[in-house]
Amino acid sequence: MMSASTILVVDDDPTNRDLMAQQLAEIGGEILSAADGKAALERLRAGFPGAVIADVKMPRMDGIELLRHAREIDADLPVILVTGHGDIAMAVQAMRDGAYDFIERPYDVERLRTMAARALQARALVLDNRALRAELQAQSGLEARLLGTSAAMDELRRTILAVADTSANVLIFGETGTGKELVARSLHALSRRNRHRFVRAVHGVPAVQYPPAACGNGVRVGKASHQKRADAHQQVSISPSAQSRD
Repeated sequence: MMSASTILVVDDDPTNRDLMAQQLAEIGGEILSAADGKAALERLRAGFPGAVIADVKMPRMDGIELLRHAREIDADLPVILVTGHGDIAMAVQAMRDGAYDFIERPYDVERLRTMAARALQARALVLDNRALRAELQAQSGLEARLLGTSAAMDELRRTILAVADTSANVLIFGETGTGKELVARSLHALSRRNRHRFVRAVHGVPAVQYPPAACGNGVRVGKASHQKRADAHQQVSISPSAQSRD
């Protein structure tokens, strides 16, 4: 399961904010804080690895407005609202609008921790499902690009999926015609730099180093004889030669 262990505490009262952060520290993970909704939004992004616990009444941007903006960023982000006694009807409406839960002040600390832990578990499941869908989509895309059903081809596709979205340098080697450029293009397509143009190597120039922004991973293409050494922590070697024999 993917990690979802960050809690963002949002409250304009520094005493309440610090107290809640201390109370939630016992469930583990990272505790972030923000003084209002606008400050909280600066910390949020799609795929935020955790949950938000926000006071309803705050200046600049209150908890209800924060909830709306947070759902625009990530519709599955758990947002727990902290309310006063007179805000219950508002909090119930907020749950209908997508809030994960709400808790009324003065609250029971153990109930708060339990609620936060459940929100983190729910978030982890969402992130797991997203990662699985992305992996399946990437896998199906690779199977269309790199044909073959042999064990060697399966291993090649697994290796590409494992390293494509990392910062590792990748050395692709093999004989002419075995599909080195096809592997390079697959790495580029699956990397986070795929919005940049893929720069094709000049034919006959082995082991050319291109900037990471150009090729996606710092990809080098050349024959095996040009690989003199490799740092196991920074460089990954891939051989697509099995493709031509499948």
